[in-house]
Formats: sequence, structure tokens, C-alpha cells
Amino acid sequence: MEKTLIFGHQKPDTDSVTSSIVLSYLKNELGEDTEPRVLGEINNETKFALDYFKFDAPKFLSDVRLQIKDVDFSKDCFLYDDDSIFRAYNYMTETAISTIPVINKDKDYLGAVSLKYIMADLIDGDLGSLDTSYDNIVEALKGREVLKFDDEICGNIIVPSSNSTTFKETVKVDENSVIIVGERRNIIEHAIDKKAAIIIVTLGVELTDEQLKMAKKNKVNVISTDYDGISTANLVVLSNYIKNKIKTKEIIIVNENDSLYDVLELANKKKYSNYPVIDNDGKCLGVFRANITDNKHPKKVILVDHNEKEQSVIGLDEAEIVEIVDHHKIGNIGTAMPINFRNMPLGCTETILYLMFKENNIEIPSNIAGLMMSGIISDTLLLSSPTTTQIDRDALEDLSKIAGVDYNEYGMEMFKAGSSMEGKSISEIIHGDFKNFNVDNQKVGIGQVSTMSTDEIMSKQDEFVSTLNEIAKNEDYVAIALFVTDILKNGSYVFFNEKSKDIFSNSFDVEDIKEGHFFEGLVSRKKQIIPKIMNYMDNK
Repeated sequence: MEKTLIFGHQKPDTDSVTSSIVLSYLKNELGEDTEPRVLGEINNETKFALDYFKFDAPKFLSDVRLQIKDVDFSKDCFLYDDDSIFRAYNYMTETAISTIPVINKDKDYLGAVSLKYIMADLIDGDLGSLDTSYDNIVEALKGREVLKFDDEICGNIIVPSSNSTTFKETVKVDENSVIIVGERRNIIEHAIDKKAAIIIVTLGVELTDEQLKMAKKNKVNVISTDYDGISTANLVVLSNYIKNKIKTKEIIIVNENDSLYDVLELANKKKYSNYPVIDNDGKCLGVFRANITDNKHPKKVILVDHNEKEQSVIGLDEAEIVEIVDHHKIGNIGTAMPINFRNMPLGCTETILYLMFKENNIEIPSNIAGLMMSGIISDTLLLSSPTTTQIDRDALEDLSKIAGVDYNEYGMEMFKAGSSMEGKSISEIIHGDFKNFNVDNQKVGIGQVSTMSTDEIMSKQDEFVSTLNEIAKNEDYVAIALFVTDILKNGSYVFFNEKSKDIFSNSFDVEDIKEGHFFEGLVSRKKQIIPKIMNYMDNK
């Protein structure tokens, strides 16, 4: 069963991270195979919740683009380094693949052989020597094993053409000689006497009992073939190991984790058809054929706590979205097929998951209840946010009992842990919980940080404004802001890029708005901040 990945938005907050873990648990309890992931660094508040209820942080997910491993490439398509040229040619013919990877016994990628290189070598290469195995010779010559003493055969190919006397006088035969001979008794016995590496007898000639006895004594390898001498001489070179014909520099290899479309773009430039595929350990997996990419298997994903493309993972268009669970406005994500889309006007995604547990009659373990409780506390600011519903309150009460934790005391501890700005840069604070929106093709970015002590941030007002101006200029934002939510005062301060002053003045009906303006009761980006900005920009 293919694993489905579950994740929240790019700037993970407590609700998105805990919802990924909780929904994965629920799905797995229902018989599915899922895994929670995160798209960015986890903040201090979320770390506190995970540590408190003893959960590891989900693994990071960089993208869900189609990779080479998501395509039906020719798996296990390779040759071993001790295979012969003859076998390589036949394999290329059978598979219709003209470039084949070569591996060793451990499947380490060594290089590749191609039909073009083999043909060039047979025309211009060394045709007078042999470096192969006894079995490869038998295979190439459709021969018969007569005597076998050595697995490896190395030597110079000799095809006697003169009479035996002249041959003995002019041609040196020794343990490095490969003799191809027909029914020529004197030469056969001479080769045996000189302990030739191997004698290949042609036209089905059989050695006499005396010759066999001598060959056994001198440990001379013998093979018999029905081919004639010329055919045997031509074919025997095909028994050579392909490891001596491997190319490396001319061959482009790809990793199974490479982006499919990056490789296709490369193939379009290089005009090669076949690419050896390796894994991260250098093991060869097969051959990717650039002209055959029809059978794709996109990654299956479930989105939680978001449904806008800009907030999601890189390559989402190349994945298969199978479900969305969210409590925000409907965004711009489309799907090719109908899916389960659970979207409810509640204060937190975890509240929706609470209902899903009830609907499926799945018991909520205490540690899972703790995570769900953390998400609700975070997103509703301990039930003080205007997004809070009675369903959120009831769910938090029940989950608190299951977890065995006082949610008020726990919530204050969690907020305190999340409020620490120690070691964070101005940019990191702005982007810690940050979301992008497009309004009439104009880019808007809203960051929000919740804290129990605003003094540390307010003392650096000028630095925050300067950084926001720089980000707006470099990244083409028509408006970008950081809302600093004071948990204790139940309101938010705002910093914004200078060119967006009119947008925020008109959106919130504040004449000549100043940096650091405090909005009493303004704590929800989803319900109080974004709708006002979008309403003004849509109607200006």
C-alpha cells in the first residue's frame, strides 16, 4: 500500500503540526498507511507541546514533485561486469534499450555500455585477445564443455593457417594462447604440449582419447563448437567481458530522487534516450527512458490547516490530493478528481479532527488528546479568539479530561514557552507564522507572533519596519505586515511596510495609522485581519 503524506502549511504552527500527527494516527487506525510531515521549522510553542506529550517532530518534507522513482522506469535493467559482449548485445536487442548500465555483484553502478560503443570497438578495437570466462566462451560459440580447469580465460587468439611444421617454428604457443583449430591433430597436440590457455575446436571436431588424456594431464581447457574457424574467430571476441568496454564520462546518470521534469529538460538538451538510475548509495536500479513517461505514480497527500497553493508544499500540482481538512476560507487549490474536503467554520483544525474521531468511533489516547488540546489552545488563544465556537470549547473540555491536564494552566505554560524570542532574528520572527495571499493579482503577506511580553519586540520597532520595507521591495509585496498579538491584553500591535500605510489605514478605518498601532480585541488573522484587508483591496 502506498504511503500517504499528511502536512500543514509552509510556516508550521501548533495546529498544523499537531493536526498532521493526529490525523495520521486516525487514518492509520482506520487501516490506511499515512505519515505526518512538516514543511518548515517547528516553533518553540509547538516544540513545547510535542515534548510535553512525548512526540517526535515529524520529518521535514521539501517537495512532492514527481521524481524518477514515481515513474515506471525499466527496473532491474542492467548487466553485470562479468557478462559478455555477446550477452550485452542480446539483452539490448530483447529490451530495445541501446544503453545498459553495468554493475558489480553488489549492484554498485560502474558505468554503462551502448550498442554504438560496442560496434565501434569491434571495428577499431583489439580483436586479437581474450579476457573473459570459460562459460562466456561456451555461450557465445553455442559450444560444448569438453574440459574445464579454469573459470577465467585470458590470452592471445591464434588461428593456425600454415602447415603444422611452419606453425610450430614461427608461432609461439604458451599458457597465454587461445587456439582456434579444426581437425588438425599435430597442432592440437602441440597446443596441449605447450599448455595453451584453451583450445577451441571447430566444426564439432572431437579430441581423441589420447589427446584428452594429455589435455587433462596438462590442465588445458577445451571447448567444442559447430562453427567453422572464421565464424569462431569472429564470434569468440564477443565473449569478452563488458567490464573492459564500460564508458563513464559519456554517460549521464540520474538519481531516483531527481525531479522527473528536471531530467526531462536535461534529456531534451542532451538528446539522449536512456539514463541509468541509481539510489543515494550508488546502487543501480535500472534505466530511465526519457521517451516513455506515461505511467506516473504521483505522491498521495492530505492537507490540513490550509487549502491555498501559496501556503502549501512545492510541487503540489504534481501530487494527488486525496483529502483536505481545514477551518480557513476556501482557497485556490483544485483537484482532478472528487475528494473528501472537510471545511468547517471552527476555531481550530483539531476540533474538526475531534469530531472525526467521534464519527468513526475511534478512542482518543491521552497523548493524542494532549496534542489536540494544544492545537485548540494555540489557534483560539485559550478560547479568547473571536473564531472560537461552542464546539471548540466543548472539545477542549473533553480533551483536557482525556489528557488529564488542566488546559488553563497548561495553556499559559505553552504560551510562555512560545513567547521566547531568544536567538531569533528580526526576519525569523516576521516569517515564523507567516502567510501569503493574492488579492487581485497583488501579493500580500501577513505575519503574526503571539507573546505574553511585547516589550522585547516593541523596543525594536524601527528594525522591524526597516526589515518589512526591505522584504516588500525585494519580494514584490504590495503590503506586508507583522501583527504582534499580546495574549494578556487580548489585542495586537501592527508593523507594516511604509508604502502600504494607506492600505492598513483604510482596511481598519484608522486615519493616519502609525507603526506600532494597537488594536484592542484584534487577535485573529483568519477572521479579523485578512477579511478587512481583502474587503478594502477588492473594493478600492
